[in-house]
Order: sequence, then C-alpha cells, then structure tokens
Amino acid sequence: MNCPICGNQYFDTIFQYTEPPVIETRYPALKDVAYYRETLQCKKCLHFIAFQEMDLSAIYSGDYVSATYKDKAGVQGTFNKIINLPPERSDNTGRVARINDFAMRYWGGYTNKTILDIGSGLGVFPYLMKKNGWKVTALDPDQRAAEHIKDTVQVETICGDFFEVESTRKYDLVTFNKVLEHVKDPIAMLSKSKDNLADNGLVYVEVPDGDIAVLDGKEREEFTIDHLYIFSFISLAITAEKAGFYPVLIERLKEPSTKYTLRAFLKKK
Repeated sequence: MNCPICGNQYFDTIFQYTEPPVIETRYPALKDVAYYRETLQCKKCLHFIAFQEMDLSAIYSGDYVSATYKDKAGVQGTFNKIINLPPERSDNTGRVARINDFAMRYWGGYTNKTILDIGSGLGVFPYLMKKNGWKVTALDPDQRAAEHIKDTVQVETICGDFFEVESTRKYDLVTFNKVLEHVKDPIAMLSKSKDNLADNGLVYVEVPDGDIAVLDGKEREEFTIDHLYIFSFISLAITAEKAGFYPVLIERLKEPSTKYTLRAFLKKK
C-alpha cells in the first residue's frame, strides 16, 4: 500500500477498532458485519489512512443520510436546528465570516460573487452564504439532500457525482467543506475543481486535522468510519500542490462543535 498523498510505503498503526466508537453513527448496512479497522499514519507526510476490509459503499449510496437524519422530516429538523444556533456555537457562522473576511481582502468585496459548493449536505453553508450576498450553486450526490436544498434554501442545485457532472460554468469560489476526507482520490477531486474556477478565483477547503485530534485519542469524530482519510498540515499542503494549486493560506482551528479542522484558501497555478 502506498500513501495516496505522497506515495510513501511506510506507516505506523495509530489506532485499532474492534467496535464502533461511541461518537460514530451506526449504519444499518454494517449491522451484521464483523467490525475491525485500523488508523494508519504515513511516516513521511503524516497523513492518516483508514484501513479496513468492510464494504462501505452503502454509506455513500444513501445510507449516510438515512442513518444520520432518518427521513425528510429529520433532514429539515436538523437543518432548522443548525441555522438557529447562536453564533458562538455555530461552526458555519465562523466559516462564513472567515471566507467573507478573506474575500474582502482578496477581491475587495464579495456581493454577487459566484460560489460552487461541492457536497452541500443539509445546505446550511449555502443558506448562510446566500444571506451574505453570494450567488450560490450547491452540488450534492444524494437526491434527498439536493431536493431539500432546492426547496428550502432556494439556490441553484445540482444532484450528481462531482466527477461525472459536466459543467462549463466558472465560479469565483469553489468550496469543499469536510468533503475530501470522504473520497478515494482527494487530489483528483481537488484538481477537477480547476475546470470550474474563474480567473483569479479561489478554492476553499476544510478537512479534519489529524495532527491535533490524535493527541486526544481514538474516540474522536475525526477518526470515525466515514472518513477514509484524516489530513495533516503537511499532507493538505501536498494535496494542494499536486492538484495544481498554490496554498495562499493554511490554518488550523478548533470549532465550536469541538472539531479539529484544517482550512485552506488555494489559488490555481
């Protein structure tokens, strides 16, 4: 096995799991499966890799939404709960404020700037970006999520796999909020975003910060089964470079939800 980020062949075993951690969502498709997985760390770029032989395909073909939100009412209820959080408890409020602040310094403003949000999920981020004056397009592979965003958030919505969606439109900002850790080839996904990026455009990325999360032990959301990878500061920088971007800024934070996060603003080479 080679590290998908730097190609190194040498790893340390960091954690072993013989049962789901308490914080992990219970997926129906894995109910009768012998549970075993490991978290490995690349010795070179410090990238974390989830190693296991369970079939996780169901998680990404509808099981994730069903297990996490149950049904349409659950999706709507969770959306309402999150958008009504007070600012000091909202990851999303801080995310949008940081992007707006960076956009003011980079472009001199952001009103009517266009954004393509990849993997929009509940649509909480598109909702607040729209409220702040951005022209938002949301993309999600789950039909229920896409329909919810279209009906509730009322922004342009695309339902499909980002790798398969053909679009010639260009956007000022392309965003991946907690997305790259879920895909088998994060470098390829990030690289594809260049096709949708306008001249002088930016890509914004958020991923779990394994460098810090590992210090708190194995019972962390960053290391749950739905994360194929957990990034290090170094591996995120390498991912950006190999995808054809200059990292304008990479920084780390602990969000109000207690998630450890790396976030980056990237510019196309």
